[in-house]
Amino acid sequence: MTKLKALPHVPRWAVVAAHAVPLLVLPSGIWRVALTFGAPVARIDDPSTALAVYQIVLTVVAELLAFLTLGLVREWGEVFPRRLPFLGGRPVGVRGATSAALAGAGGPFALTGWFTYAAVAGIGRGAPGIHVEGPFQEALFAVCHLPLVAWAPLLLTVTLAYHRRRTATRVPCAARTAHEGPSVFV
Repeated sequence: MTKLKALPHVPRWAVVAAHAVPLLVLPSGIWRVALTFGAPVARIDDPSTALAVYQIVLTVVAELLAFLTLGLVREWGEVFPRRLPFLGGRPVGVRGATSAALAGAGGPFALTGWFTYAAVAGIGRGAPGIHVEGPFQEALFAVCHLPLVAWAPLLLTVTLAYHRRRTATRVPCAARTAHEGPSVFV
């Protein structure tokens, strides 16, 4: 089994969930890039440079935001990397990181809710000017975009594990020696 990189005190399920998020976002990005470069994944009414730039930027931003989930299980989510000006080496605020991650989970939750409502209500099929036609394109679209439904719940659970781990009460433990430190997490 592959060893996933994370802090030693992070639960295994949280590590797996955090590493899954960027992988779940990737298929929709590949679909958008394929669409941008003319692959027959959908039909665009009016292909323009602005639309192509938008699709590429959306793909990059979505993947970068998904990668931030890894910060909730790695060292750079607890201490800012030294290479960052002004912040390098300082601890990451638990409240700030948790609030940002919860806000980040709110976006995908809201989009999932809206697109589910739109599908059930029969309003607005896809993006304006982009048409998924035929069973193959519809199946490909579904396979590439349905994993996005898991983004928000996974981010939410990893965020709650991060918050719980970082705010755990410290209690003295007589079994620990003086050189190991005065307390342990419970």
